Amino acid sequence: MKNPFLDFQSVPCRKKEIPLERIVRARKEIMDRLSEGYLRLVEEEVKDLVWLVEHSHVVRTYSAAVSAIQDLQYDQDDIEEFCAELDNANAFPYMISGPAGIYLSALINNAAEEHILLRLSEYERTFHFLGYRLPEGKTLVLQGNLGDFIGAGLCGGRLMVEGTAGNWCGAGMTGGEILVTGYTGQKTGEWMRGGEIHVDGPIGGFGRARFGGKIYQRGKLVVPHESE
Repeated sequence: MKNPFLDFQSVPCRKKEIPLERIVRARKEIMDRLSEGYLRLVEEEVKDLVWLVEHSHVVRTYSAAVSAIQDLQYDQDDIEEFCAELDNANAFPYMISGPAGIYLSALINNAAEEHILLRLSEYERTFHFLGYRLPEGKTLVLQGNLGDFIGAGLCGGRLMVEGTAGNWCGAGMTGGEILVTGYTGQKTGEWMRGGEIHVDGPIGGFGRARFGGKIYQRGKLVVPHESE
């Protein structure tokens, strides 16, 4: 009996691509581009050998970060996955905490989503500068214990920290709201010009150079004092 399938042996079989494979490949391309942008930023920063937390330097780094991510299509999941890459000590040859946090803030501020949640509680590295320049209309929720300059330069957004924040929380903010369920460190509200900071836990110290804004602790206004 003739094999009925012999007639089909010469017919080419097109490999069917599973949609999941396309999704994985697309996400890898996004992560590669995010990593390339970060490496360009950091390689420029390491030329100075020492990264200084100085206003003009921070502004310059943020502008460079925004330029590095232009035309990138990404979402909250990509940002969170990139946080995991940053937490991997072997992922990048250079790791400077300030530029890393500023780069993440640029991603957050320029993402399409108005509400972004980042789960950072299980990461080993400490993230600084998250929420930097968070604009009006954006809500950022950060879960975990964070580093310094959280919400620095906040200009209208709503930042919720489900954990603790380090020193200089809300430094230089001009508007918006920061809510911290844990404690904040020294210089909370330094250079603050507007907006509100709400802290449920202890406050290590207040910034002396303040030009506006309000700080509440457990719902009670503590800055400015009635005598001020």
